[in-house]
Amino acid sequence: MRVRGVVGAGLFRAIQAALLPLAAAAYLMGVPKLLLYSRRTGVSATQFASLYTRYMQHNLGTRRDDPVARLMAVMPNVSQEALRLGAAPTLVAHLLTGFVPRFYRYPYEGEPPMRHQQTARTSFHDAALRRHLPGIEQLVVLGAGFDTRVFRLPPEEGVRCFEVDMPRTQAFKIRMLKESGLTGGPATYVAADFGNEDWFGQLVAAGYDPARPTFFLWESVMMYLDRASVEGTLRRIAGAAPGSVVAFDYFSADTIASRSLFMRYARATTRLVGEPFTFGIDNTPPARESVAEFLGDFGLVLEEHRMFGTERISRTGSRQRCAPAGFATALVGRST
Repeated sequence: MRVRGVVGAGLFRAIQAALLPLAAAAYLMGVPKLLLYSRRTGVSATQFASLYTRYMQHNLGTRRDDPVARLMAVMPNVSQEALRLGAAPTLVAHLLTGFVPRFYRYPYEGEPPMRHQQTARTSFHDAALRRHLPGIEQLVVLGAGFDTRVFRLPPEEGVRCFEVDMPRTQAFKIRMLKESGLTGGPATYVAADFGNEDWFGQLVAAGYDPARPTFFLWESVMMYLDRASVEGTLRRIAGAAPGSVVAFDYFSADTIASRSLFMRYARATTRLVGEPFTFGIDNTPPARESVAEFLGDFGLVLEEHRMFGTERISRTGSRQRCAPAGFATALVGRST
């Protein structure tokens, strides 16, 4: 059944609200298991947020990704009962109305709010990769976590793929790929710690060719690194072959330091699993100019910039407000 417009949205919300106790039960069942598993094994817990939202997009039909669904079915840190209960309010309401909430259908007109960051950044990076695919020969996913984009690339493009992440998370992902039947994948997996190792040297040792144009995908990673690691990574990317591109998302420095209830909770959660928010970009309005200047210090040229939320620019500078976050693509060796 499809119910369109305001009526469909209202009915969707009513059904979702009626089933809300299921989602609350799922949270109490699933989150402790996820966090305890991460504490015990060192496997990233923050990467699960992207995996879950992509799982929901897959089931809602807004971003088909069968490898995500297969991974979710075998991961030992995922409570299958909690997963079904947590997804039920949204999926049942969608089944009965055909409506898809705005959270799961970016892009749309206007800037996405901060609460849509998890899905909006994925759509932004998907679009950036599609746009640059004809001009690249290699894809490097930095801090890949449970990313499955390498399985979604057209084989005829002939792009060589590499994934870089922490050794424990990388080993866990490889094991889960095998258990889900996704063996013989198109990526070369490189285990490295951005903060303490020469990840670029290990990437080259694994077969990466610095002379070939590359798309560096750096999704939901920058905010967990210290400044030295962020700047070192950008310098490495700036030294890549002309025609290379980096796509990333970021938090503002104001957001990292925010005393809002939401950010206090977010910081407490990430600290609990040993992945605290650390770095934010100074995106003083206008954000595009500030981010362009930040990237220019490393020899990168800003190509595209979008914000989460809105910024406020005052002529006197006394009432400016920074956007809480953003995403961007930057070019190596050429200008816009």
